Amino acid sequence: MQQGIKSRPIYSRLRVDPAGSRHLAVSDQCPFPRAAFETPLDDLEFWVVSSKSVEGNAVFPEATGLLAALEARLLRETAGLRLYAVGTESFIWDAANTARRVGMAEDEVFLAQAGSLHRRIYCTHCKTMIENVNTNLTPCLGCGATLFVRDHFSRRLAAFMGIQADAEEPGILPPLQTLYP
Repeated sequence: MQQGIKSRPIYSRLRVDPAGSRHLAVSDQCPFPRAAFETPLDDLEFWVVSSKSVEGNAVFPEATGLLAALEARLLRETAGLRLYAVGTESFIWDAANTARRVGMAEDEVFLAQAGSLHRRIYCTHCKTMIENVNTNLTPCLGCGATLFVRDHFSRRLAAFMGIQADAEEPGILPPLQTLYP
């Protein structure tokens, strides 16, 4: 569902940056979605979210643990590291925001979406985040409003905006549709 909003990120396949001296690839997908890259991955270090160990990868049971370890790693790093985040939109932007917080430049961080298209929704009314939304409407877990899922994406929040669907005509809602598999 396109709403003519230009904030929607556009992703393409990744290339390993030859200017980097070290390369770290992180993903909330296991196995790591290597098809996201169009160049060889020989020198990459891989971190993934998985419930079991995966040979050749640092494994974290949850994305929050991976992101915390990423922040700790980036705080110790020196110039030359390139970060590649591959996965769900909320995960890759959480990784990008982590990198930004610790001082990495925009041209040192590369993003590619892979896996589920489910969305993280930010309620513009009560500021609650709702995870894994795959429909055009979702109930807010904070204020209870039925939110219309807009195509407006906030990179800072790593979330799509949700606005009260029946604000102008209470009780009148558009049909529920599954849009984000």
